[in-house]
Amino acid sequence: MRRTTLAAVCLAASAAVGLSACGTESGGSGGSGTAKEKTGKKAPEKEAGPFPGLSGPDIVDKAVQATTDASSLRVKGRVPDESGTIELDMAFDTKGRCAGTMGMGGEGSLDLITTASTVYMKYDEEFLRAQGKGEPAADTEAAVDTLAGRWVRTAATGADAKDIASFCDLDVLLGEFKDVNSAARRGKPTTVDGTPALTLTESDGADRYTLYVATEGKPYLLKVVNETAKTPESLAFSEFDKPVDATPPTGDVMDIDKLAG
Repeated sequence: MRRTTLAAVCLAASAAVGLSACGTESGGSGGSGTAKEKTGKKAPEKEAGPFPGLSGPDIVDKAVQATTDASSLRVKGRVPDESGTIELDMAFDTKGRCAGTMGMGGEGSLDLITTASTVYMKYDEEFLRAQGKGEPAADTEAAVDTLAGRWVRTAATGADAKDIASFCDLDVLLGEFKDVNSAARRGKPTTVDGTPALTLTESDGADRYTLYVATEGKPYLLKVVNETAKTPESLAFSEFDKPVDATPPTGDVMDIDKLAG
């Protein structure tokens, strides 16, 4: 179970990196300067059209504010990690609830539901075998026989579940996305899954990021794409302020805290 916990920690870290790297930089200590300082480019002039009178950096600020103020949202996409490509489709809220699926490098998937007090997980066989690489074959087979396709539960305060519970807190997940600086350039109007949006672009070295910001209703960040990364990198955001269905699973749910004694 500890390997699975580490996978969740990597996922949380990579998601945070993906958000804070979307053409923006953290304003905290230890940063490497603003995007404007990196590119040496002057921020674009204010323009008309969607968000009239606002420059690219102004729009990014509004998008960051609206997105981090959301009480819940869904994140879907792919982000690179040292262990491979992380794939996720998860809904989160600020009360510590989450529900969805995550995978690592195409090696199986994990279903996850977290409530305020309990973490529920269900692994497929491919995921368990991937996590068991390097372990004794008998141990891997035992894990597959016991866990594959079966829900398990553990207290959210348990040693192995704390990191997962923290990852499922939207405030924690988006924490690195606040206090940013940007030199984004305004692009053309477009749509993201039927929602009118404005594109903004910004470069950081060899990476070129495109941000899509909603132009109707609240200016939520709808999508982020790194077009030049060696590994395709894209995150989409939706279902803002909608309740997260974190209904606990029923039926054959194994309590791994009891097994641990």
